[in-house]
Amino acid sequence: MTAQETNIPVCTRQELEEMVERWLQANRDAEQEGNWTKYLGPMYTEDAEYGWNIGPNEEFVAHGRKEICDIALGYQMKGFEEWQYPYHDIIIDEKRGTVIGFWKQRAPFKRPDGTYYEISGIGGSWFEYAGNFQWKWQRDFFDLGNAKALFFELAGAGLLEPVVKEKIHRQARGELLPGHRKLRPDLSRWETFRNFIAMVKIAITGK
Repeated sequence: MTAQETNIPVCTRQELEEMVERWLQANRDAEQEGNWTKYLGPMYTEDAEYGWNIGPNEEFVAHGRKEICDIALGYQMKGFEEWQYPYHDIIIDEKRGTVIGFWKQRAPFKRPDGTYYEISGIGGSWFEYAGNFQWKWQRDFFDLGNAKALFFELAGAGLLEPVVKEKIHRQARGELLPGHRKLRPDLSRWETFRNFIAMVKIAITGK
């Protein structure tokens, strides 16, 4: 029988609150130095899993601390060393040993009106605690449509780093970046065309 089935807390509230404070400080240190691997890597178990969705047919998943450090915190963060990801709300469930943190994704540039280039919508991370002040898994979520819109805006303003441009170029050629995987086979060209025509018809005729 599991702790969830018996409603026995998997850890104390105090321990989880301390874990969150350690995590937030590690994030601040990582942003200050532009090095997420150094500060966040040790906060995952050896067999931890870290992932996020990238649209209807693609996901990123890193298995184990080494992949998390090398890919999720390493390769994926190349070109974003000066970005900030401030947390603005935290939900802690000590009975399940889980935490949800809501954050922003903010570029280090401002628009002519003085506002920061920032991904709109809701963004955050869902964690499960493993004890010993380490995460068992982390699952990120964000508004993909708003993320794409911001990257188009940054591209137009000439503010994308070369390494980010290279990643976009590789994806545009149909390459899967490290850690990325398809959830199912891609639609054929005919299916894609059929779906596009069907949507155009609906947009024009309402039928």
